[in-house]
Amino acid sequence: MMATRFKTIDRASPYLMPPSLQDWIPEDHIVHFILDAVNLFQLDSFHINRRGSGSEQYPPHMMCSLLIYCYATGRFSSREIESATYSDVAVRFIAANLHPDHDTICKFRRDNGVAFKKAFVSVLELASELGALKKVGGISVDGTKIKANASKHSAVSYEKAGDLIERLAGEVEQLMSKAENADAKPLEDGLSIPDEITHRNGRIDKLKQARQIIEERHAEEIKAKQQEYEEKKAKRDQQRQQGKKPKGKDPQPPSSMPPDKAQVNFTDEESRIMKSSSGFEQSYNVQAAVDTEGSMLILGTYVTNEGNDKQQLKPALESVDPELRNVTELMADSGYFSEQAVEEIQQDTSRNTEVYCAVERTPHGRTVKDLEQKDCESQDDEKMSTKDKMKLKLKTKKGRECYKLRKQTVEPVFGIAKSVLRFRQFLLRGLDKVNIEWDLVALAYNLKRLHKMTLDNPVPSFDKKFFIGA
Repeated sequence: MMATRFKTIDRASPYLMPPSLQDWIPEDHIVHFILDAVNLFQLDSFHINRRGSGSEQYPPHMMCSLLIYCYATGRFSSREIESATYSDVAVRFIAANLHPDHDTICKFRRDNGVAFKKAFVSVLELASELGALKKVGGISVDGTKIKANASKHSAVSYEKAGDLIERLAGEVEQLMSKAENADAKPLEDGLSIPDEITHRNGRIDKLKQARQIIEERHAEEIKAKQQEYEEKKAKRDQQRQQGKKPKGKDPQPPSSMPPDKAQVNFTDEESRIMKSSSGFEQSYNVQAAVDTEGSMLILGTYVTNEGNDKQQLKPALESVDPELRNVTELMADSGYFSEQAVEEIQQDTSRNTEVYCAVERTPHGRTVKDLEQKDCESQDDEKMSTKDKMKLKLKTKKGRECYKLRKQTVEPVFGIAKSVLRFRQFLLRGLDKVNIEWDLVALAYNLKRLHKMTLDNPVPSFDKKFFIGA
């Protein structure tokens, strides 16, 4: 019987010749695609020291490639990315065996929001050049809640802040009275009256600051709400002058005082408590406009701290660069429906975009009636409201086909971002910074998607010559 044979494993002997990391990575690996794509980006938008003073800096193209590849592989922490420059062969290849520390990585990410925006557009231009992205077509829009880097327990409402200020002020008075009267009952060991007064006064100052922030926000919101109120009131007055009876209750002017439930978070002031599938969380609302013409690329994206999508239909459309996509159809769910927004979009002759937006929630699945052939064609009546016209339009054959694309395009994108890329919480704080972070996620997603498309369906123009101009 022959003896079992094993391959020799020798970890102690050095290499006779220095190894090339490029030989360890397959030719069709995404890291090559990312490096070639990033080399197309213009350097003028990156934040670098142009004077040449101080220590040598890491090249922007290398740092950008490092961030995009790590985001595409589910690594978002600057410390985790720094660690990967030692342990991951593909990351070592990107960094050329250099090891930028986590502070350098974090600063580069924080300082280059404008560059990442331009890079996002550059990738879509590349997709267009490769024939993967059509110039004319539809988009579907949707939003999802991503947790903020803050606990909801660090939030306080306008009403509660007022109650706490009143209570703490009363406790301060009691402590001062206790000190003046030399009360016979001392405090517990290790506690002093002056320290307790200082502690409470500090909390009062923070709570007053929180209420001031809420009041300032409300003052900004009133401007938009007042305009909306005046438009609704004028419309109803006009109906009355024409002898018609307006439907529903008359609109009420916005209150000058913030609502009692308006909140602010001490850790991340710009985040909000929002309802999500897992309950109420301190979050941001991430928006995406996705191509419905086959590529499933993200064409426009941004982050807002509005808890619902009611006012996001027009901003979502405007997030798409008209030079990259002439949007002919816009699909959205019922959370986006606003008569004013739909009318503004469809009356804009510069875009000529047709909106297909649900006006009410519909149950999942299809009934037997839904399976029956329908010959309903749109018969718009000038007397019909925008809502009724939209209901009728969605019942047409084209309306059903267009709206069906929404579930097949934008919803899977968020599923991939959360489950494949594993991006479920922001690391940065503040609206501007979380926009930078989400731009990186969208950039990583698009490059990953584009790489897969070129592997599945090779494009004749896609080769090294396209990138390096040889």
